[in-house]
Amino acid sequence: MATIRASCAECGDVELTMVDVRVRVCSHDNQGTYSFRCPRCRMVVVKPAEPRTIELLVASGVEMSTWDLPAELREPRRGAAITHDDLLDFHQTLYDEDAFRGALSELASIGES
Repeated sequence: MATIRASCAECGDVELTMVDVRVRVCSHDNQGTYSFRCPRCRMVVVKPAEPRTIELLVASGVEMSTWDLPAELREPRRGAAITHDDLLDFHQTLYDEDAFRGALSELASIGES
């Protein structure tokens, strides 16, 4: 079984086997990462991986999976960008029960239209 050397930010260099490492590649832009749980501190480590690194890891038997970007990223955007003040107003609304109920009923009436 192949030994894979990787680096943990807390523990430094560690040795892993192919079953300890996972490779993930985005199907939209082919950007990849590899991840492992450090055998010393048990923290999960995720690092970006160049295509060549991915090829080497997969060739040594590491399991690879693909993932898709969320569909929401492809939705058209309309309206002005949210500002810091908008975020603060929203936060206040969540804690003001009357304002929260009003916002919910406003959303419900939009959905009925």
